[in-house]
Amino acid sequence: MSVTIGYSSNAFAADAAATPPDQAEVDTIIVTGTRQTGLRVIDSPAPVQVVDTATLERTGQVDLRLGLANLVPSFNAQAFGGDTANLTLSARLRGLSPNQALVLVNGKRRHTTGNLAVLSGVYQGAAAADLGFIPMASIGRIEVLTDGAAAQYGTDAIAGVVNIILKKNASGGSIFATGGEYIDGGGKTAGGSVNIGMAPTENSYLNLTVEAKYHGFSNRGLADQRVANPASPSYSAAHNAIESKIPGYPNLNLISGDAEYRMQNVAFNAGVELPAEFELYSFGTYGHKDASAYENYRRYNRVQGKQGAADRPFPLGFSPRERIIEDDYGLTLGLSGKVAGWDVDLASTYGKDDIEVRVEDSANASLYADTSTLTAKGFTPTSFHAGSWRTTQWTNNLDVRQGFDVGLAAPLDVAFGYEQRRDTYRIGAGDAASTYKEGSQSYPGFSKTDAGGHSRTSWAVYTDLATSPVAEWKINGALRYEKFSDFGDTTVAKLTSRYDFNDLIAVRGTVSTGFRAPTLAESYYSATNVSPTSAFVQLAPNSNAARLLGIEKLKPEKSTNYSLGIVAHPIPKLTATIDAYQIQLKDRIFGSSSVYGMRNGVIVNPNVNAAIAANGNVLDSTVTSTGINIFSNGLDTRTRGLDVVVSYPTDLGDYGRIDWTLSGNINKTKITKVKAAPAALGVTSTTFPSGQVLFAGNAASLLEKAAPKYKIGLNGLYTFRKVTLSVTETFYGKASALSDPGTGPLQTTVASATAITDAELSYKFPKGVVAAIGANNLFNKYPDKFSAAFQAACVASGGGCVTQYPSFSPYGINGGYYYGRLSFSF
Repeated sequence: MSVTIGYSSNAFAADAAATPPDQAEVDTIIVTGTRQTGLRVIDSPAPVQVVDTATLERTGQVDLRLGLANLVPSFNAQAFGGDTANLTLSARLRGLSPNQALVLVNGKRRHTTGNLAVLSGVYQGAAAADLGFIPMASIGRIEVLTDGAAAQYGTDAIAGVVNIILKKNASGGSIFATGGEYIDGGGKTAGGSVNIGMAPTENSYLNLTVEAKYHGFSNRGLADQRVANPASPSYSAAHNAIESKIPGYPNLNLISGDAEYRMQNVAFNAGVELPAEFELYSFGTYGHKDASAYENYRRYNRVQGKQGAADRPFPLGFSPRERIIEDDYGLTLGLSGKVAGWDVDLASTYGKDDIEVRVEDSANASLYADTSTLTAKGFTPTSFHAGSWRTTQWTNNLDVRQGFDVGLAAPLDVAFGYEQRRDTYRIGAGDAASTYKEGSQSYPGFSKTDAGGHSRTSWAVYTDLATSPVAEWKINGALRYEKFSDFGDTTVAKLTSRYDFNDLIAVRGTVSTGFRAPTLAESYYSATNVSPTSAFVQLAPNSNAARLLGIEKLKPEKSTNYSLGIVAHPIPKLTATIDAYQIQLKDRIFGSSSVYGMRNGVIVNPNVNAAIAANGNVLDSTVTSTGINIFSNGLDTRTRGLDVVVSYPTDLGDYGRIDWTLSGNINKTKITKVKAAPAALGVTSTTFPSGQVLFAGNAASLLEKAAPKYKIGLNGLYTFRKVTLSVTETFYGKASALSDPGTGPLQTTVASATAITDAELSYKFPKGVVAAIGANNLFNKYPDKFSAAFQAACVASGGGCVTQYPSFSPYGINGGYYYGRLSFSF
């Protein structure tokens, strides 16, 4: 089996398999978006995009999340995250939250990460499945349903479904290795995998994959303005005389760049045939990750005792690192077969994500200062156990299906099922040193008031009917009733239809509803986020402290989806799909703007300070700004968009062939309603004469403007004998957001419209060996830098001000990446 060439590579996966177009593409059978069997992707009434392993590998990525972002036009990957979110980057579908897309493996629900994205940004609130724990070499194909599917797969499948289908080959295999680095340095990447299929017995299969990958730090930050810029109020000549001697000066702050991670993953997919047409099957994954990210540099005099300069544990300052040590498990055991003519599938799936949170190369300043009064020298650890996160999910499914001949053009396909699920989420407290007073620098440990365990149970029943009243008309309806232990019950529905006028054109459309219960992490996460000049408490919306500010507990989001599209074959071999959609969300959960208790040393709202105290948090007394952030049902939104895919092969005869794909997404989100701020955030100072709101302009801009207006890819895959050349030009529309430079007012940051070129050249040697070289962002393009006015305002705030590129850039902040790849298939 080949894992590198011989497939049609697309800039984005077309509405068909990423194999040579022609008949192979037309005949690809899908299992996502329908309960029917034998449905070809080209005949699907819902938009389904299919990507195989070879196409993923050709993107040059070792991370499945980034590979999919290169291939599916409405799938966008996070390039950079704040604090621990930089250690678990996420992705989203059709411009919605990562939490609003459902990830399946072999059709079974995948558990979510325990690492909640807390800090403000496009991906704020993300606690979705971590795709990094699924080895790319274990994947046979991925089916992406870009349509609301809450009634079919789960009430949270508002934006769509990503169904990862594992290989089940009982023979053959592959060995794969890749390595690369950013053109401007940093981000060294290496990955390797072995996939092998075997048949332990005559009627069984076992497919195994082992994978290891590494990604190194990068740094795209400016010099730390506190130590290098006399215009900063934090600068002093006396300090500069010391700090200018520090190795690396003035680039002492390394926060603006990629995290480092090491990962090892194992996956298996197995089955054995039993008598009476039954199959016992099982599949699962295990992954281990050790990742860390730099935080803001702490200056040489930040930690000191009573004995003076000689007593400082970090005489040259220090750069703390937030670190997670993570173990992720997923296991499914199932039995399928026929009972009285019905296809029956009974399965149980368990997943767990267990994360230790650590702070390295740091100190507790108060602990050191206080103990220095008792001993000859103060004491503080430099490595802290800041706490832990654990999520588990146990899902049991019974699915039943049968087709009935009722005299229509196609059998009436009847499916129904039952699902029971239990979710848990736990925060573990940090060690004593990490929580003493203001806690460990850069990331205080979780206090006892932060810690605790929470759970939810739910059960659902569904029915799904599909048929063709006449040969040209397909219709599919689904209904799902689900009951939650904490939110009561709901009923959601979906109606999908397609009509083929002739062989040249068909129309399709969907109407559906959804109901997403907030994740347990969104409801109960609580921690303190700090910088050298500020400390903000992430207040749990389900806490008593939130009630003091008049903020209600989280409630579910409700959605209504509409889509309308065409499938066209205007000339032989050309396939075009165009799908327009609208997604309305009521009571959308989103992270608030910063709500201040103290700003620049001035108390602006004592109610906020009282809530922080009631929550049991002790903040660093040296910071000048304090406050809270919180998740809330504050918005109603409307998202409108258009997905377009056009594919066409060009046969060059003796000179090979070119497979062309033009594919893209246009997407726009608008806030249609903003909930009024609680009275406790009203006018309390001259600093905020109109009071504070939960959703200021910067929070709103992240929803409405921080995603590119469009993403269009043109790919040409040229194959000639043993040579394959793939070139992709991706056009990203303008993205922007309002950002706080530290002193206000808010200023606009921009990632202008840009074209990014990806290219790969591969050659197939004898005996299944393929070598490739390639580049992502071949011409090393960067997003716009922050304006001079923004930088000046940041410097005036006294901060480090090292960030120079917007974190919402759709193609990252690191420039070009060059790589090589070698594979052997057998």
